[in-house]
Amino acid sequence: MAQQHLEPPTDSPAGPMSGDALAGYLRAQATEFLRSLRQHRENGSDAGTTARAKPRTESRAESRDGSRAGENGSGESVDAARALRRSARRISGTLHTFRPLLDAEWSEGMRPELAWLSGTLAREHAYAARLERLIGALNRLSGAAGFPAQAAQDTGVPAKGSLTVGAAKAGALLDRQLTLARTRAHSAALQALGSSRFHAVADSVAVLASEVPLTPAAATADLRPLAAAASDRLTDAVAALPLVTAGHPYNAEALVHGLSADTAPHPQDAPWHQVRLLLRLHRYACEVLYGEDAPIDVRLLRAGQALNRHRDAAEAAAAAAAAARTPRIAPATAYALGVLHADQRHEVEAARFAFQQNWQKEAVRTP
Repeated sequence: MAQQHLEPPTDSPAGPMSGDALAGYLRAQATEFLRSLRQHRENGSDAGTTARAKPRTESRAESRDGSRAGENGSGESVDAARALRRSARRISGTLHTFRPLLDAEWSEGMRPELAWLSGTLAREHAYAARLERLIGALNRLSGAAGFPAQAAQDTGVPAKGSLTVGAAKAGALLDRQLTLARTRAHSAALQALGSSRFHAVADSVAVLASEVPLTPAAATADLRPLAAAASDRLTDAVAALPLVTAGHPYNAEALVHGLSADTAPHPQDAPWHQVRLLLRLHRYACEVLYGEDAPIDVRLLRAGQALNRHRDAAEAAAAAAAAARTPRIAPATAYALGVLHADQRHEVEAARFAFQQNWQKEAVRTP
């Protein structure tokens, strides 16, 4: 298949872009980081505890209508934590792409710390979203309108087939496991935010907000070759993907090794996850070059959304497989978890197909 290169925006700057643009972008992201941190502290970093203590049905009702999203500052705290992760990712990604123009020792020490912080803060939300996704899939597969166990109790009608019977127990098992994981992730996030390690990161970002450690050559260097290198890495990684295979719907390629006893991540997922990270780095590089006025590439936007769905489905399938390995579960529960795992792996394949369809399109940008 012919390799498709990313085209720069038609309104790209005519002259070279020096380190001033890089310094301005990093200062802006550092300021956003500090603002989000202050907002997170003002709204209470432990605001999510109240939401976790509520029954699942009540939490879901609140998430649907949003009527009590701001109770005890939980909604604002979640938004602040999300903004904190977003700015940390952008600083870390920018340090990676433009590292030749930054102080090497400082940059190499800063990037892993920002990655640690972003990953730690993201786990609680990831577990909650994964549980929501899996329970929703169980509802869809079993034909239940609500939580599988409640649907059988409320209607008083016997469940149809072993899947619906097993779905109730499978949902309860997933609820216990992922809620426990979410609670531990929440505790880990609180511990991280109070640690000396985090305070060192916050101090470094505070310094970055006022002074960016650029190299002497950055004053006259052009940023565009480094941004182009990030684009080329993305293009090369996409070219290595089996896009021809992914272009055929329902090819079931993602189901290979689905019954493997190996608990390691699915061997075919890693290249797709890498493309997702490279696409993010490319997007951050474009933000450095063109700022807030950068045109939106609809093709890349939809490709990124497909890769996000790919990651979510792959992680959900892994969670279903892990639950199925629980000792002494009933056969109907194991069967429901197996069907759920296959369903999520089909979602993985559908996301690959969607990515292939979007990537092959011509670039369409909105002003």
